[in-house]
Amino acid sequence: MSLETPREKVRNLQRKLYDKAKAEPTFRFYSLYDKIYCMETLRYAYRRSKAKGLATGVDGETYEQIEKEGLEIWLGRLQEDLRTRRYEAQAVRRHHIEKPGGGQRPLGIPTIRDRVAQGAAALVLMPIFEADFPDEMYGYRPGRSTKDAIKAVHNAVKDGYTEVLDADLSKYFDTIPHDELLKSVARRISDGAVLHLIKLWLTAPVEERDEETGKVTRSGGKDHHTGTPQGGVASPLLANIYMSRFFRAWKERGMDKKLQARAINYADDFVILSRGRGKAVHELTRDWMTRLKLTLNEKKTCLRDARRETFDFLGYTFGPLVHRPTGRTYQAARPSKKATARLKDKLREILKPGNMGPKEAVAARVNSVLRGWANAFDYGTVARTYWKLNAFVWNRVRRFLARRNQLSTRGHQQYGWKTIFGELGILLLRPPKSAAP
Repeated sequence: MSLETPREKVRNLQRKLYDKAKAEPTFRFYSLYDKIYCMETLRYAYRRSKAKGLATGVDGETYEQIEKEGLEIWLGRLQEDLRTRRYEAQAVRRHHIEKPGGGQRPLGIPTIRDRVAQGAAALVLMPIFEADFPDEMYGYRPGRSTKDAIKAVHNAVKDGYTEVLDADLSKYFDTIPHDELLKSVARRISDGAVLHLIKLWLTAPVEERDEETGKVTRSGGKDHHTGTPQGGVASPLLANIYMSRFFRAWKERGMDKKLQARAINYADDFVILSRGRGKAVHELTRDWMTRLKLTLNEKKTCLRDARRETFDFLGYTFGPLVHRPTGRTYQAARPSKKATARLKDKLREILKPGNMGPKEAVAARVNSVLRGWANAFDYGTVARTYWKLNAFVWNRVRRFLARRNQLSTRGHQQYGWKTIFGELGILLLRPPKSAAP
């Protein structure tokens, strides 16, 4: 009997698939379906799905209910449905979240059953396409992060690639054409059962409930020919597969040298930085995206001269900044105003007057938010931003405690800097030693 865990078995399979794909760039994998419904793959996909803890789907089924009934029984039914080709995708629950810049972003929440099936497929397919993805792509890839993309942009600007196409695609996830996407998948996958699975997820109906009336409406389905729902487990991989068509063509045709440009992509966001070839880059990008049946949002897409202007990407602002002690101007990367504003909004929500939770619990929530933000924004020029945020936190906590304890003053004497960041244990943001000035 094998002593390997499901994770180890899946990782070994992934390594073999990646090595094969890397060694043979034109090879089409023809026998993968049984790897997807393998029990070890399904178990590992379930664990990953549970760890993310997303909301329930249209059937209302929870992880607690599944495990109360018996996880192995539940997984066995899913495996049998996949093996016998009786598996059908359930409707996706539409859920809206607030976008940082205003408005709402629609998410599609599959049922746990569909999440596990999609997760199992992604575990098998990911290493194959990972072998093909170009270096310009950073999103949803193992061993790569948002911070890596930020560093790549910063290095390009410092290297003199200062004419920047700040690109925005109109509703990328919602407009990916199914036929073209499936062709992109089929370039590497010839297993018809796998392609059928993907088509089932792409054409699953979307169910939305009106919070006021309770009325349920359905859209999408088999007559719907575009889009992969954000929130689906397979969607990030599928979105990367389609986006890679642009960046593979960019690399294969040598556009980095022809246009003296560097491209950096993260999910549906990307910038292309060049040395004086911004207009040509813009025209080429518009043309290629049109051929891919995608649309540049021309209202949000713009050219910036990073020698004189700033631009935002992935929560960071790039561009010229004056070093106050010396007066010299340098190319900086620093947390954007929107990123700091979102942090302040989260802290205001925790420290609102009506929060009567225990003092220790409130402090723990504040610290959790601060720690998460600092982990994401610890690169580049952060000292000034950290100092301002520390002052903001001190003021908000001081006023929160003064109101709670019904002080006649604003609490300056009772809740000084040392009290807030010392005795009360609120996290003081400190720039890392490697941070820029």
